[in-house]
Amino acid sequence: MAAVSTTPTGTGRPVRPRRSRHVDPTRRSQAIAAWVLALPFVVLFLVFTAGPVLASLGMSFTDLRSTDVRDPFAVEVVGLGNYADLVQDPLFLKVTRNTLLYLLLGVPLTMAVALAAAVGLNRVTRLRGFFRVGFYLPVVTSIVAVSVVWKFLLRERGGLLTTAAGWVGLDVPGLLDSTTWALPTLVVMAVWRNFGTLMVVFLAGLQTVPREQLEAAEVDGASAWSRFRHITLPTLRPTLLFGAVITGIGYLQFFEEAFVMTKGGPLDSTRSVTFFTYDQFGFGNYGYAAAASYLLFLAIVLLTFVQFRVLREKD
Repeated sequence: MAAVSTTPTGTGRPVRPRRSRHVDPTRRSQAIAAWVLALPFVVLFLVFTAGPVLASLGMSFTDLRSTDVRDPFAVEVVGLGNYADLVQDPLFLKVTRNTLLYLLLGVPLTMAVALAAAVGLNRVTRLRGFFRVGFYLPVVTSIVAVSVVWKFLLRERGGLLTTAAGWVGLDVPGLLDSTTWALPTLVVMAVWRNFGTLMVVFLAGLQTVPREQLEAAEVDGASAWSRFRHITLPTLRPTLLFGAVITGIGYLQFFEEAFVMTKGGPLDSTRSVTFFTYDQFGFGNYGYAAAASYLLFLAIVLLTFVQFRVLREKD
């Protein structure tokens, strides 16, 4: 029987067999079922998440206060005007400095306290669960309730701190009424409330530290600090990165404590960027508030990028 040639006459190129476009009915039905199951989530995401985000982004380039109420679709577009006004607004610059102080004071202090508590609990063999629950309890407690309790503890008249100090002859001023001490006091309160989350994360990370290396270093005469610095900390680098990212994002969005305890005072010394944004929405400056929120978003992205560059694993 003659062989079938795969080269057409006059071309010299082999003829490639055509691929079959037949689709497996089973795979097609599985794909359809997957899309049907995912469709409700996709719709909810587009309507309640992506939609509002895109709408707020567009709102940041407009001035809704100048819009004619008789024609709500005739929105005045100001471009980057809101952003230019924000970087020249003295109040916004002040709340930005306050937020940076929240961040610079709160993140290292929270991580240090959480890591110390985790290392201590990692050595406890009895009642470990009790201490874990005790340290984590403020995290799951209502932030409003916690802030109210701390406000009554720290108030100048009748507060537990000032009353106890008076018993020993000390004159302690109202910390929440001082422009110097109000913000550090809120940071201390926030550290007390939030370190439980990182403590649990660090406890889990400590279980990954190679015990053989620690024992070998101890046999070689390395001190406890040397073992912690050269073995434990490098092993915990991914855990520290995770803790720094979530803690930094939380402190950049600092709001509830200042809203309940100081109302942003005294003299705006505890007002944060989120507090400023909340006020602008209350004043009806929707475009201005949206622009402030997106500047905060850019700050969160920049902070996260820096943290990944500093704390990422190195060879």
